[in-house]
Amino acid sequence: MMKRVLIAALALVSFAASAQTTTNALVSKKADALEQKLIAWRRDFHEHPELGNREVRTSGIIAKHLQTLGIEVQTGVAKTGVVGILKGGKPGPVVALRADMDGLPVTERVNLPFASKVKTTYNDQEVGVMHACGHDSHMAILMAVAEVLSSMKKDLHGTVKFIFQPAEEGAPAGEKGGAEEMVKQGVLDNPKVDVIFGLHINSQTEVGKIVYRPGGTMAGVSDLQITVKGRSAHGAYPWSSVDPVVVSAQIITGLQTIVSRNVNVTENPAVVTIGAIKGGTRFNIIPENVVMQGTVRYFTEADQKLISENVKRIAIKTAEAYGAIAEVQIPYSNQYPLTFNDVTLTEKMLPTLQATAGKANVLLRPPVTGAEDFSFFQQKVPGLFFFLGGMPKGGNAITAPSHHTPDFYLDESGFTLGVKALCNLTLDYMASGKNK
Repeated sequence: MMKRVLIAALALVSFAASAQTTTNALVSKKADALEQKLIAWRRDFHEHPELGNREVRTSGIIAKHLQTLGIEVQTGVAKTGVVGILKGGKPGPVVALRADMDGLPVTERVNLPFASKVKTTYNDQEVGVMHACGHDSHMAILMAVAEVLSSMKKDLHGTVKFIFQPAEEGAPAGEKGGAEEMVKQGVLDNPKVDVIFGLHINSQTEVGKIVYRPGGTMAGVSDLQITVKGRSAHGAYPWSSVDPVVVSAQIITGLQTIVSRNVNVTENPAVVTIGAIKGGTRFNIIPENVVMQGTVRYFTEADQKLISENVKRIAIKTAEAYGAIAEVQIPYSNQYPLTFNDVTLTEKMLPTLQATAGKANVLLRPPVTGAEDFSFFQQKVPGLFFFLGGMPKGGNAITAPSHHTPDFYLDESGFTLGVKALCNLTLDYMASGKNK
């Protein structure tokens, strides 16, 4: 009797695996058929980028596409966000899929027929606008995923929530936006999301590859601002001043000791960077004030606290030593938590990624000190965030243009792998619930 039960159970498992293989093959066929449409979407978004909380044209295109697929659409979520709800023909979990929409204040240098020529004013400077982080590809991939899954609606065991998010790179000064605001406005509710999946294209990972990491995969981040207040004087008479430029230089040097002398880098990486310094109007006038802005990255709450305390201590005490005053704001305008891939969910879905891309093409990666506000979704529900290759085959990861730069470039041949991965993650997760 026991033997017959075991044989029946094994047969059921074999049948389920066979059925899922057939489904994944169907996904692959549908995704391949959409490749040219996907690339056309991406090129249109690339040529017409919009900054965070300004994605009006972008969100309109997305909403219209979802509506043509018969998907229930919500617009104006967290200002310009779009949410689509696809209810499957059978009961099951709610799976959320997310893509970000905003471009960056970067002037494009890549010689492409669809290169961005858009200009705008950002922080009182005239700048170009560019999809220099691949959000154009994220949107196009998720639009294709929506088309594939909507064509399978009657067989879906659950509901899919498509989240097109504004302002991942941060909302403009004085505004709210991004994943945090979407969560506050209930994007993970009605219906309540069980899990969320997301991807990020990577210009320094070869096409055809997927890289992932369980647990802490991208750093938590806080921005900072330090204002150094001194005493102005003629540049010819520095003894009459308390020079905030010299003080700022000493503070910047001192801040570098936080990572090298305070953080245990054998356990977790950390970063302290000053990226902007502003002070003075003329070569022979010592200014009264200097303002510095920067970023810190960390992988534990303990390191976050340690770094923040040391930034304040070094800035304030160094300024005091020179007779100046330092005012420190950390975080200054935004703070993202650690992007943390649920370990159990990652282990459960790893076979899906391997079956989709080929086991040899799914690679474990070290922690990334970049940050992602996908982390706000992961604070509320289990999530898996992975990276999709966008570098031409045979490219050099060291010399390939990195994200957020004018020369950022993506090989479009890798996009359909992203479609297949997100579709298969959704379907396999739903099937795992169905087969319990």
